[in-house]
Amino acid sequence: MASSDGVGIAHLPNQRHKIISKRGAHYTLMVCGESGLGKTTFVNTLFATTIKNFKSPEKRHNKQLDKTVEIEITKAELEEKLFRVKLSVVDTPGFGDYVNNRESWVPIIEFIDDQHESYMRQEQQPTRQGKIDMRVHACLYFIRPTGHSLKPLDIETMKRLGSRVNLIPVIAKADTLAPKDLAKFKENIREVIQHHNINVYACAVDSDDEETTIRNQSIADASPYSVIGSTEIVQTSDGRQVRGREYTWGVAEVENDTHCDFKKLRNLLIRTHMIDLIASTEEIHYESYRQQQMANRKFGEPKMKKSENPKLREKEEELRKSFTEKVRNEETRFRDWEQQLIKERDRLNKDLEAQHAHIKSLESELDNLYHHGRNGTMRR
Repeated sequence: MASSDGVGIAHLPNQRHKIISKRGAHYTLMVCGESGLGKTTFVNTLFATTIKNFKSPEKRHNKQLDKTVEIEITKAELEEKLFRVKLSVVDTPGFGDYVNNRESWVPIIEFIDDQHESYMRQEQQPTRQGKIDMRVHACLYFIRPTGHSLKPLDIETMKRLGSRVNLIPVIAKADTLAPKDLAKFKENIREVIQHHNINVYACAVDSDDEETTIRNQSIADASPYSVIGSTEIVQTSDGRQVRGREYTWGVAEVENDTHCDFKKLRNLLIRTHMIDLIASTEEIHYESYRQQQMANRKFGEPKMKKSENPKLREKEEELRKSFTEKVRNEETRFRDWEQQLIKERDRLNKDLEAQHAHIKSLESELDNLYHHGRNGTMRR
């Protein structure tokens, strides 16, 4: 007769919980978008601490001279109720900040692919302990709140990101749009995403718990997520201390669902769907990359040389043209100098010949004078 407590299979989740709690988790978040959209403020607001330091405007403008998109990685370790998360925040300074942003998404795409490649290479090693996992689990694409629609750069970049990573569109600085304009802007973005078949992350909705299903549906319906970023505590008109931005007309609250979708996005990224983001990265995006690479490469064969950064290629072409022009100018200057030397040589040769003829003439005159003088002496 079986025990009323069963054989103990029901305790497996508890065992799993203990293992995960002891091991912790690795979580990599990428923020992508133009400068000045509040990406740093959002990250610090999201984790309620200073993860990333703010950049001075002077450095931001000086950096634009390079005209390159960089990858900046900030690492931190967070702990809550004895559970640790090793967080990596990937930023892309320089993206979309120039007049010519052609193919500025290439360094971002290459970084995501490189992390899949690095993890795959580590899995192929005899010893796989201590693997470094920097695969991007979620990419927040910050959209400028224009009130119209997505720009061509946004569309092209999101197309390429959506096939490689869990793409989450975010409308930055939602407090700069009126509620009606924000709702219309969201609808326009949804239409563009659907029209161009952009693959964005869709969180799981169905659950055994009806309340959880309703909450998940509310999170899913809010995409693209409008956010207000602020690390400052301000006081509302009714005396509450909240995180938000203070204006003459009132306070825009960060954690107020009627003002923005910050709480829903935080739930999506951390509280309710973090495991799903990590699992979908492993099972969908990484697996897709691995299958694609293994179909075209032999086991252990290095990855084919990736295409060069087009901005670096443009710079190299400019340097090549500049060098060619300088060489051409130097060659022209050298030929002119050579011609001047030849002319000077010819002039000197002519002068020398004239002097030589003059000397010959003087010698002839001296000979004549000598002969005339001698003949006169003999006559006497």
